[in-house]
Amino acid sequence: MLLLFDIDGTLTIGGPGKKAFRVALERTYGTAGPIANHDFSGKTDPLLLRELLSAAGHTPREIEAGRGRFWERYLAELEVRIAAEPVAVLPGVRELTRVLARRGDVFLGLVTGNVRGGARLKLATSGLWEHFPVGAFGCDHESRNELPHFALDRARAHWGRDFGGEDTVVIGDTPRDVECGKAVGAATVAVATGRFPAARLERTGADRVLPGFADTRASLAALLSPRSCVPALLP
Repeated sequence: MLLLFDIDGTLTIGGPGKKAFRVALERTYGTAGPIANHDFSGKTDPLLLRELLSAAGHTPREIEAGRGRFWERYLAELEVRIAAEPVAVLPGVRELTRVLARRGDVFLGLVTGNVRGGARLKLATSGLWEHFPVGAFGCDHESRNELPHFALDRARAHWGRDFGGEDTVVIGDTPRDVECGKAVGAATVAVATGRFPAARLERTGADRVLPGFADTRASLAALLSPRSCVPALLP
């Protein structure tokens, strides 16, 4: 079984990601747009870039012209800031990933809106990067619903196994995570560790909803058999 995890709000929380994004926007484009009140939940970094700059009046050509410089500045800023303001690993995540990584019938990967460099910085500094040898990232496609296809292709190439949606579980903390899993026919597990409460996540039609990963036994049951028994595990 292939388990594809989101990062922000699912494995980790906090850190300087939004601050680094703002600084890189201001230095590259002269504005961060309406970033203070903008909804980042479940979106890819390239989509956020386009939304914020479009709202600030930038044309698609202007956005594209600065894109390369922006990503360089964003990753450099994130690397500097994350040393002083590291992301926090959510309760139970370390134990859960250790247990899953030891199993011969489970394969771990990522589906995240972070560009790959940002994902690496967040997970490497928190000691989790080594558990996820494959993934799909915001730099692969602006639309999150397209990302599981990239992850499946990379998992097939890495492990030499014919993974399909029926062999895959997508795990995340937002309705967009659930939606992207359904787009590839994967089972979905939503965790109420971000800004969305369990009741809201239930309404997405996720196969399971968990309060978090603090209970390793319950987490394993939900992740390894998400479509069996009851559809949700709530506090």
